[in-house]
Amino acid sequence: MSLSNNVEGKGVVMTRFLAILFAICSGLAIGNLYWAQPLLVQIMTGFGLPAANGGLLVTATQIGYAIGIFFIVPLGDFVQRKRLISIVMILSVITLISCAFAPSFMILALSLLSMGIVTIIGQVILPLAGDLSSIEERGHIVGIVSSGITTGILFSRFASGIIAGFWGWRSVYLIAAVLNLAMALVIIYVLPDISSKNQLKSYKNLLFSVFTTFKRHKTLPRILLHSGLIFGLVFNIFWTSLTFLLSAAPFNYDTFQIGLVSLAGLTSAVFGLWIGKLQDRGLSVPALGAFIILSLITMICGLMFSSSIVAIVIVAAVFSVAVQGISVLSQARLFNLSNDERSRLNTVFVVSNFMFAAVGSALSSLLWSLGGWSYVMMGAGLISFAALIVWISSRSAFGEADNTLSS
Repeated sequence: MSLSNNVEGKGVVMTRFLAILFAICSGLAIGNLYWAQPLLVQIMTGFGLPAANGGLLVTATQIGYAIGIFFIVPLGDFVQRKRLISIVMILSVITLISCAFAPSFMILALSLLSMGIVTIIGQVILPLAGDLSSIEERGHIVGIVSSGITTGILFSRFASGIIAGFWGWRSVYLIAAVLNLAMALVIIYVLPDISSKNQLKSYKNLLFSVFTTFKRHKTLPRILLHSGLIFGLVFNIFWTSLTFLLSAAPFNYDTFQIGLVSLAGLTSAVFGLWIGKLQDRGLSVPALGAFIILSLITMICGLMFSSSIVAIVIVAAVFSVAVQGISVLSQARLFNLSNDERSRLNTVFVVSNFMFAAVGSALSSLLWSLGGWSYVMMGAGLISFAALIVWISSRSAFGEADNTLSS
């Protein structure tokens, strides 16, 4: 299939190479958020501090990411994207170097906070990919870039532990800085100049317009709810609690073994390459329902076969495909709502998922403390069922929106 499209008469062409480059760049950027997670004990030991304090580093990174999403990503609707992407990527390199050479815990926390703010480039690139794609191919392109993000999340968690085992945790951030610098240079060289879609008159009005997207797009809350319930709540409940399950009897897995199990999620990246085509072929509504049902089925299977590692790996792989399907289809539908607001719509999408994810992480600990894996799976199953009810009630609204779009 040819992936080319002239955008807004500017001669900018979306090619397969550019889509893959966007995927790699986005995956590398999102991976910066997760380098530290397997390294917390090693980092805290190096600073001579209790390991329990390591959670503050993750919190600092997440707070920075939330700040960057809200205050930087909306600029994609108003400024020259190549300049924005280049500046933010160079700043990411600087913050990664700062992390590598941080002399104290406080400096490292501030460096991670800063890195979180500027490592949002994947969320700038996704709307740009939507802008450069024709409506007939937009779902496929979004699927390719989303697969890159998923791969980046999983690979960074896995690779950082291995790298740190050989050369220490600081080497992880040095290597990440080199990779991000190389990618920044490639982007600066390859990415064409793309004129801004709007003229920025007031930054305050820009941020305010993020909130008013709900008023302009009536189906937006339903899109956010589908993604939030599955990608935000169920996803975080499952993967957080899976660590508890595998580290206890009868498995008693160490961190490396748990990391290997988490690689089952890579199946979602592979399937994500074609999931977006369902949107392009007008099948997004039934496909969304099918993926929600698949999520519900995997949670039931996780409850029934919790003592078998083979079953757990299969459940994790299939569930990851369901989550990726819901995420890609939701985001592709989101980008079809408007040609001029994709960065702001993506800001709302990511912030919503972030809020649901925070609740999901807390809920996983609560459910585990109440009844272990059984309560976790039952809770995740109930949430999946609630998402199915939302989908049933949304079919007519989505159908009307699709008819309006096609006309």
